[in-house]
Amino acid sequence: MELKRERVREHLLAVIDGRRPGDAIPSERTLCATLGVSRPTLRAAVDELVATGALVREHGRGMFVAPVKITQELVAEDHAAGAPPSRGSWTSTVLAFRTVRAGARIGRKLTVSPAAELLYVARLRRVDGAPIALEHLHIPAELVPGLTPADMERGFYAHLREKCGIRTARAVQSIEPTVLSEEEATLLDVPVLSPALLFDRITSDSTGRPVEYVRSLYRGDRYRIVSRLALTDGAPDHPEPDVSRTGAWWGTVE
Repeated sequence: MELKRERVREHLLAVIDGRRPGDAIPSERTLCATLGVSRPTLRAAVDELVATGALVREHGRGMFVAPVKITQELVAEDHAAGAPPSRGSWTSTVLAFRTVRAGARIGRKLTVSPAAELLYVARLRRVDGAPIALEHLHIPAELVPGLTPADMERGFYAHLREKCGIRTARAVQSIEPTVLSEEEATLLDVPVLSPALLFDRITSDSTGRPVEYVRSLYRGDRYRIVSRLALTDGAPDHPEPDVSRTGAWWGTVE
């Protein structure tokens, strides 16, 4: 199974990556013809990228790459953030499991060649039986020989540690608001355009090698992020992005 909006979104992000802030992207008609999708499908993906600040839509002019976002670091580079498990029993159902080429954008994230083989996995995460999140994972295929859908349903990190000898040590993750498409809302059992949290994460092992790139959608009505920060006395009101802070964050499902 492949969600159409995910394919359209990845194409649009590749287009954005190849342009500068303020540059125009192809028209809806051109993009629909290139991707072989309907305008409603394209607009759903565009609406998400507009909502998350990647694109700007100007009436009568078209769509443009958005200005660069202002970023503030909440966790210091050298701080090992803890992530206590959330309440409830987590289970997974694999929706897609296949080998794909990395392509330029995801290849850069995983520091592999665009032609490198990746394992693409889509899975639905549940807590106490209720659908909570939809995950899209890309994993260098050479790292996980013999990985099966059943392994992904039992626990990916446990498989990496116990079967592949890989210990995850670090992750860089961004979190942004978005809304759910019809397909996504159906899988997560919520109304179309319901609010959601978009997680974008690259996880590395103890040597600094990227071992996965994950894009996840979490239901906005069931998930929240709590941050605990230890702030230095006398810190400026508006610190620069590289100002060192210590703290830890984790997600809670309620």
